[in-house]
This record gives sequence, C-alpha cells and structure tokens, in this order.
Amino acid sequence: MSLITPESVGKLQGALHAKAKKEPACRFHSLYDKLYRKDVLWHAWRCCRTNGGAPGVDGVTFEQIESGGVGGWLEELTKELREKTYRPAAVRRVWIPKPGTDKQRPLGVPRIKDRVVQMAAVLLLEPIFEADLPEEQYGYRRGRSAHDAIRTIHGLLNRGYRDVVDGDLSGYFDSIPHHELMKSVARRVSDGAMLALIKAWLQMPVEEDGPGGKRRTTVAKDSGKGTPQGAPISPLLSNLYMRRFVLGWKQLGWEEKLQARVVAYADDFVILCRGNAAEARKQMQAIMTKLKLAVNEQKTRTCHVPEESFDFLGYTLGRCYSPKDGRAFIGTRPSRKRVSSICQEISQMTRRESYWKPVQQLVEDLNRTLRGWGNYFCLGAVSRAYRAVDNHARHRLRQWLNGKHRSRGYREVRQAPMALHRDLGLLRLANTTANRS
Repeated sequence: MSLITPESVGKLQGALHAKAKKEPACRFHSLYDKLYRKDVLWHAWRCCRTNGGAPGVDGVTFEQIESGGVGGWLEELTKELREKTYRPAAVRRVWIPKPGTDKQRPLGVPRIKDRVVQMAAVLLLEPIFEADLPEEQYGYRRGRSAHDAIRTIHGLLNRGYRDVVDGDLSGYFDSIPHHELMKSVARRVSDGAMLALIKAWLQMPVEEDGPGGKRRTTVAKDSGKGTPQGAPISPLLSNLYMRRFVLGWKQLGWEEKLQARVVAYADDFVILCRGNAAEARKQMQAIMTKLKLAVNEQKTRTCHVPEESFDFLGYTLGRCYSPKDGRAFIGTRPSRKRVSSICQEISQMTRRESYWKPVQQLVEDLNRTLRGWGNYFCLGAVSRAYRAVDNHARHRLRQWLNGKHRSRGYREVRQAPMALHRDLGLLRLANTTANRS
C-alpha cells in the first residue's frame, strides 16, 4: 500500500498501537464507532481503489461508484454502519493460477462495499495486533517483507542452523477454525459490534459460476472454519491464527530444547535446527493437530544444508558457486519453478494473438513484467537466472517480430541479440543488479 496515511488516521493508529504495546492485557471496547469515521472510511476507500480489482456479486465497479459520486456513496455506507443495518453480501469465487505450478487456487472477491468496510476494520485492528505478533512472522506486515524472511533464513543457515523442516499446510486459509480464531480476536477486542462484524465476514456465503449457472454455498458457516482469501481482512486474521503456532513452539520449549528457530510468512514456514530435524517435524505436527490444521505430508520435508537445498518464497536456499572462482557457499537464488514461470509468462505475452500490438507497446509490457520479476528476485546468486530469462525474452521477441512482419507480407527480420536491447529498449536483467551472495 503506497498511499500516504492521513494525519488524523495515523494519530488514531499510533494511539491504538501505543496502548496495545504498553498494556498487553488490554481489551479494546470502543472500536466500532471509529469504523465509520469520515477520515477512516475515506482512507479505506482510497486503499481499495488503489488495489483495484473486479466487482463482487452485485456487479458494481469502482468506475460506477465514482460516476455517481464517492462522497454520497460513503455517506450512505456511514449511515448503514451507524444504524447497524449493514450486512455483508456473498463472496464471488474465481480461480487463479498458482505461481510456479499448473494448479489453480480459489480467490474470493467481496463486493466493493464489503472491501471498504473490511479495510476500515484493518486500519483499526492492525496496529493493535501488530503489538502482539512475534518477530518470526513476516507476511502481510508493515515494514516487513519476503526479502526480510529470506535474509533471516540465510543468516540462520550461516550460523549453523543447517537441519531444515520445510513445512506445508493443506488449505490453511480454508482450515482456520472460527471459534478458536474468534477467541484470538476477543483476547484484544471486547467491542461486541466489531466482533459480530468479523464473525459475519467469516461466515459469508460463496457464489460461483457453474455449468448450470450461479451456485451459492454456505460452506464456511456450515463447517465453522475458513477465511475468505482475497478479502482485505483475511491476511490479518491468518497472521493472528498462525501466531498461535509460533508462540506454542516457543512456550512449549522446543525452540530451546531442539535449538530450532521458526520463520513464517503467512502460511509458509520453515524450522531451522542445529540437528534433530526429525524431532522438530514430529513436534510441529503435534502442535498443528492441536490447532486443527492439517500438515501436507507429501510436501513437508526435512533436509540438511548444504548437501540438500530447499525452496521458500520462490527462492532456493542451499549450496551456490561463485561465478568468479567457483567457490562454494551457502546462498540464495531464484528457484527453477519461478524461472520457468516467468519464461512461460513471456511466451504467453508474445503469442501470435498479440501481433496487433505496436512494437513499442509490447516491449513496454515485457519490460514491466521483467522489472517486477527482477525487483523481487534480486537477492543472492541471480546471474544465472537473469541470463536464462534474458535469453528467453530475446528469443521470443525475435520470433514475435518475424511473425508480425511475415503476417504483413514483409520479409523476415533478423535482429542481433543486443540490438533488441539497444534499438528497441528491451530491459536486460543482467545489467540491473550485480551478483550478490
């Protein structure tokens, strides 16, 4: 979220965080009335508008709301919240590709009204629960990122934590039990109206397009578990429940007994040990069972670095070799799956269906994709991966140019590899970041 938080909202968040930090046992009893404060709702709207996204089950888009006047729309929403007539609607379910695999995962798309109210709740609840989240959690937190998690793991490996449990949970977001989650929320929030609202969001029905038309189910309410992926409130709630595992690991003494450190990013986590990885895995499974979460036995594995490597957040961590002198070291590099994934995306962008695009527009689209990928995969030994992606991008762009020209009756164009960078402006990843260990 790149928006600047209004001063009044920032002061409110600062006060909530300071009180939560100072008084670990404090329960906040007056939050709902701040949910529909004008400055809070306006900032929540701006956050949702910046994030964009498709409409929900009501079909209402951001453009339609703006054409009718955002101010009036927010005033009506304020009235609903103040009079407690607001009710969340069903979540529209869509399926999106899972990065690095051929599988798809479900994504819930709430209507824009529900997104704005949930974002307003996040603005109030996040500073409270941020005071409680342990340092081992890196996902969906201000001032923390996936890069920080990778750097922490890399540091632990170099300090001798070489036995690794690479954990994987089966359907974490769909498995979080509502009763236990609400207890975690109620530990800090005693405002009945706010608790009722969170419970209503957890129980929202799901609407999905099927062969026979739209189909609506109430799986979350009937099963009493699951948080809607794609909803603004979901990351905060998922962090809050994963906190139980991190605290349980430490309070039961396994961090000290097994010399085992946890690093978690949302539902992805690894346990790094000084030996006893098998015992760490056994105790992790026991804790997850108590939390009513299922460990994916096929994907969870133990390994010893540097003889073996493991993947985490798109990076492979293990033995690397210096391109200068061939020296071996423990480092990070983009995983093969993620290199393959970006190459597949480039191939999709340069299919014959895109011949209608002007050359400069396609190059700009490719550069945007390459730049985003390179900005994330910028840690460690990246040179080899960068060269592979650069080679593939040049190859596909040359094929696209030749196909475009032949489709118009022109002769085949022969482009020297470097001319694509020099003349057309194709981004070259190898020039953007030096190789780092």
